[in-house]
Amino acid sequence: MRGPIGATSSATLLATLLAVPQLTSAFYLPGVAPTSYKKDASVPLYVNSVKPVAASQDGVLHSVMSYDYYHERFRFCQPAEPKYVSESLGSILFGDRIMTSSFELEMGRNQTCKSLCESEYDQESAHFVNKRIMQGYAINWLVDGLPAGQKIIDEITSTTFYSPGFQLGQVDADSQPSFNNHYDIVVEYHEVGGDPNQLRVVGVIVQPDSKAYSGAIDSTSCLPDTLPPVRLNEEGKTKVHFTYSVYWTRSPTAWATRWDKYLHVFDPKIHWFSLINSAVVVVVLTITVTSVLFRALKKDITRYNRLDQINLDDLSGTSALEDGVQEDSGWKLVHGDVFRTPSHPLLLSIFLGNGAQLFVMTGFTICFALLGFLSPSNRGSLGTIMILLYTVLGFVGGYVSARVYKSLNGEKWKLNIGLTPMLVPGIVFTTFFFLNLFLWANESAGAVPLSTMLVIIAIWFIISIPLSFAGSWLGFRAPAFEPPVRTNQIPRQIPPTTTYLKPVPSMLLVGILPFGAIFVELYFIMSSIWFSKIYYMFGFLFLCYGLMIITCAAVTVLMVYFLLCAENYNWQWRSFLAAGMSAGYIFANALIYLVSKLSLGGLTGTVLYIGYSALLSFLFFILTGSIGFFSSWWFVQKIYSSIKID
Repeated sequence: MRGPIGATSSATLLATLLAVPQLTSAFYLPGVAPTSYKKDASVPLYVNSVKPVAASQDGVLHSVMSYDYYHERFRFCQPAEPKYVSESLGSILFGDRIMTSSFELEMGRNQTCKSLCESEYDQESAHFVNKRIMQGYAINWLVDGLPAGQKIIDEITSTTFYSPGFQLGQVDADSQPSFNNHYDIVVEYHEVGGDPNQLRVVGVIVQPDSKAYSGAIDSTSCLPDTLPPVRLNEEGKTKVHFTYSVYWTRSPTAWATRWDKYLHVFDPKIHWFSLINSAVVVVVLTITVTSVLFRALKKDITRYNRLDQINLDDLSGTSALEDGVQEDSGWKLVHGDVFRTPSHPLLLSIFLGNGAQLFVMTGFTICFALLGFLSPSNRGSLGTIMILLYTVLGFVGGYVSARVYKSLNGEKWKLNIGLTPMLVPGIVFTTFFFLNLFLWANESAGAVPLSTMLVIIAIWFIISIPLSFAGSWLGFRAPAFEPPVRTNQIPRQIPPTTTYLKPVPSMLLVGILPFGAIFVELYFIMSSIWFSKIYYMFGFLFLCYGLMIITCAAVTVLMVYFLLCAENYNWQWRSFLAAGMSAGYIFANALIYLVSKLSLGGLTGTVLYIGYSALLSFLFFILTGSIGFFSSWWFVQKIYSSIKID
């Protein structure tokens, strides 16, 4: 029995060691390894899902539904057996559906008016395609990993860049849609060291056009611009002939910098102004909070400790000074209640564990992006790394949740262990599955396949939950965080507080500042998500994330100090909810964005937009709430360990 097992293990180890050099040579930072083609070699063109972008007539997004390129109503030409191209988990979740095509591209060989096929559109298909044209849908192709795009000039900066995707059709001045059935494909290539056998694709532009052909197709049929556009008849049948031309141009662009043409910063001055403005606000706020707190706390602690010394030396002088202290400041008066177990400690500890998990995951993801691991050439790498990091960091979530719950004197430790990896991910997955039903019902390519859902569930149960259990086990074995003062048996009565310290006003005041630190960056992120743009400004995101953390911690600590001075010792949930209120502003901003920038019309699109926005806001609520709680916890521990309590 031992012999075969040992032989198998040795063979496995040997195969792994032999594979290491190949894996090392295949790794390329920041994207994928370059592919070199010889002259006349076949260059595959892959098709991706057809996605909505801003309509040309009004610049507004009219839909959030994406469709497979080979959706039966589009009637696009397809090979005999179209095959799916393997994709990453993140690419599938973000709606990519990459398949092979019938386009034939040969490196360096120009082709003119090449026929693809002829399709017939009935009334239903014509209505479907015309509606998608009016909504501003765009076709997405991939050539050597590069998106086929259109050349656009930014009117503000007068710079030229390539916008991924090209229009399905045009809408003329009379609001009549015309269908693009001809494609001029311009491929830019670069010779490596002047070697004709080392040709690399460095840019792809597609210029679509609408041409109603009347006869047989030859090499000159698509050249004249006098052909009328293709109008799909919604009351009869329309025959459409698809053609394409391929033009190869030599480019000085190196392969390593080919993505620079696609990565364009819109309104860079506004971006920099926003970042500098946020940085100034954060610096001023932090200096103000620090100076106010340190001066007030130093004065309070000196007075409290002097009072304790007087109490020891001369008990007769206690009452007058103590009254003076009570009138001047009240945070020492609640020392016997400030570490009292809050209401619902189980739920709070679960949220804090998941918040810590999200905090570490977000930090690692942004750092990986800064190092170039999440290059746009690795499609879906952002979503993939986020899922993998959140899965592996289940250990952190379990450990933090268990240790916080133990420090809060929680007794239902089994529930804590079970709900920490189940509650928040369960809410997220259930909401995601519910929204996915709308996509399935509308035959959208954005619908996540059932097999992918099962893979996510398997990753969740096989990796994340066991790691969370292990973290919880270590967390409960670790010593609890002991408070520096004893807790009284009888709770102290809380006096009435001023208006700005009441729950709702304080949450609104505290939440708006972290939101202000990321407001402009949030606009660019939402534009990239809903308008299918490439987001790559991770340097700005890194700085905004740091500013948001500092702001969130500073304003929450300041609120907790004022709360304790008002003799209100219920700071645990208040700090979590006040800092988490920034998520409420994010959701409100999403609703304003819906009204001002989007015109989704139907119920399905509105439900999807609001649902995904609420889901992201919920995760941000847990993230910022955890930052506010832990900063306040550290602050409370520090100030009460600095005074002498009899």
